[in-house]
Amino acid sequence: MDGRAVTAMHDRALDEYFAEFEPPEGLRAELLRREILLTGGTDIVHNRIVSDVTAQIPHDRWHRFATQHLSFPEELSKPQPDLVVLERGRCEGSGWLVAASDVTLLLEVVSLRSADRDYGLKRSIYAAGSIPAYLIVDPYDARCVLLTEPDGTGEEADYEVQRTVSFGVPLRIDALGIKLDTSRFGTLPAVTRPRRP
Repeated sequence: MDGRAVTAMHDRALDEYFAEFEPPEGLRAELLRREILLTGGTDIVHNRIVSDVTAQIPHDRWHRFATQHLSFPEELSKPQPDLVVLERGRCEGSGWLVAASDVTLLLEVVSLRSADRDYGLKRSIYAAGSIPAYLIVDPYDARCVLLTEPDGTGEEADYEVQRTVSFGVPLRIDALGIKLDTSRFGTLPAVTRPRRP
């Protein structure tokens, strides 16, 4: 058996295992490029931001799903973003996965433990999945980063356009046809972290 066959067999087994995996109560599980990641609960500031963003996305045009797993055709990843936005009429069936091709925007709110994943690994995974818009809201830096125009494949994938605004400055999100009011987003105490783009 060659290396590719062994990798394919391993990937299938991991994918099947993750589909049946029940995380311990209070934890959330994600599969990110062949690694299962368990994370704990979120801060109230985090939850308010998700709620504020959700409330500004017109319900009559968009589905707004919190903590919904996604599937990517060329990735062994099943992330669970803080918010998944897709046009009404897409993904009308049932199941625990939404296809990346149905998604218009993903939101991640940065936590102390998620910063590297949100700005790095997930940015690459979402770009590789051709997610049109990826919004990172960072309550530690009091800023929003909107990434659009995904390009590339695999670990080299990235977004070609990045727009950054400080909290309090409206952020135009063309993919949804809205101007996001960021003035009510709460902040968390600044911490020393590696510099972000």
